Amino acid sequence: MPFIVNTDRDREDMLRSIGAASFDDLIADIPQEIRLQRVLDLFPALGEQEVLKLLEGLASANRSSAGYVSYLGGGAYDHFIPSAIKSIVSRSEFYTAYTPYQAEVSQGTLQAIYEYQSMMCRLYGMDVANASMYDGATALAEAVLMAMNVTGREQVVLAGRMNPYTVSVLKTYLEASGHGVILQNRLEDGVGSLEGLKELVSDRVAAVVVQQPNFYGSLEEVEVIGAEAHEKGALFVVSADPLSLGILAAPGSYGADIAVGEGQPLGNHQNFGGPYLGIFTVRQACVRKIPGRLVGMTKDREGNDGFILTLQTREQHIRREKATSNICTNQALCALQAAVYLSLLGKQGIREVAEQCALKAHYLAGRITGIPGYSLKYGAPFFREFVLETPLPAAEIIGAMLDKGIFAGYDLSACGESGLLVAVTEKRTRAELDSFVQALLLL
Repeated sequence: MPFIVNTDRDREDMLRSIGAASFDDLIADIPQEIRLQRVLDLFPALGEQEVLKLLEGLASANRSSAGYVSYLGGGAYDHFIPSAIKSIVSRSEFYTAYTPYQAEVSQGTLQAIYEYQSMMCRLYGMDVANASMYDGATALAEAVLMAMNVTGREQVVLAGRMNPYTVSVLKTYLEASGHGVILQNRLEDGVGSLEGLKELVSDRVAAVVVQQPNFYGSLEEVEVIGAEAHEKGALFVVSADPLSLGILAAPGSYGADIAVGEGQPLGNHQNFGGPYLGIFTVRQACVRKIPGRLVGMTKDREGNDGFILTLQTREQHIRREKATSNICTNQALCALQAAVYLSLLGKQGIREVAEQCALKAHYLAGRITGIPGYSLKYGAPFFREFVLETPLPAAEIIGAMLDKGIFAGYDLSACGESGLLVAVTEKRTRAELDSFVQALLLL
């Protein structure tokens, strides 16, 4: 972001305009006890050229998927992003509008959100999609709070293995809201136990939640899980990877009441963990309880198409006690990138990307498990990720692969488990996959 310095004269003019005699007058209301009582310890002033050189040096110390072959997953993936996306989303009518408080002057932003919502409904097979969820984790947490609000119940059942960081966000939300009990189903071969699920789901459960594919990349028995939830009057909440829907069934087709997801794979860079995009879709019956904002299309008095905020359920717009959520930012730029990505690829393109991910992941898994000492930890079907049992600790393999320009995967010891979680996207070439196998053979 460019920086234009203010001169002493500029600062004097600004202070005079607001009626302050000095900078100390400007901050007079800030208590002395919370002010820094010493000179700020900064390095000497640098010119623009020196600053750029300094920042470039710092950036070069990072290891990123731009310079490494990445098999990292667990929620953020190295997918190909068409160059046209940056060109389109950088247009001034999209890039400058932050949030559409004044609908009449925010038509470009509103139309972009409307198109995004329409695409999410088609992708997830649901009736209504919103905007403004921070990321996949907060979208899931908001979905659970919504289920509690709809049903009046306070128990939540996690049907299978979910991303542990998403579960942490959910626990934080429930703790802050002052209610909610999370029940974790036991696992069998890396997926949720159907018998265990029956033991947990009762008429006190607000939501049965499943991640598809789950944290290990395995496919859960979503149809059976949904039927069990509905039999006990609970809402069925699905956290689905959007790219997987190119070949997997849409949540709406197997009875999801709320379907959420992380939109990062849809044309958004990994960005060291964010900003990302929370996808949130619901059945029509739940629309009045949905958080965030909804954009609709209407006609003006001259018959022209126009876009409006159809439902405004945030506490910025209505009385706080009636708000369904306190999320108040706008992820419209990330949503726009997702919409442009889907538009560029189309239905067939999304299917092709998903097929390539699945085929390449299974090819690599087959090659690696042919190496003595390596095996798949779980036997359930998988989409783009799988867990390996390895002859060496996962941390050692990851460290050794860094010297070869490879991010080998995610060490599950960070979650208190064993194994190496490997993700394969459409970007990986046959040569890269074979090179990874050869590198493992040499360890």
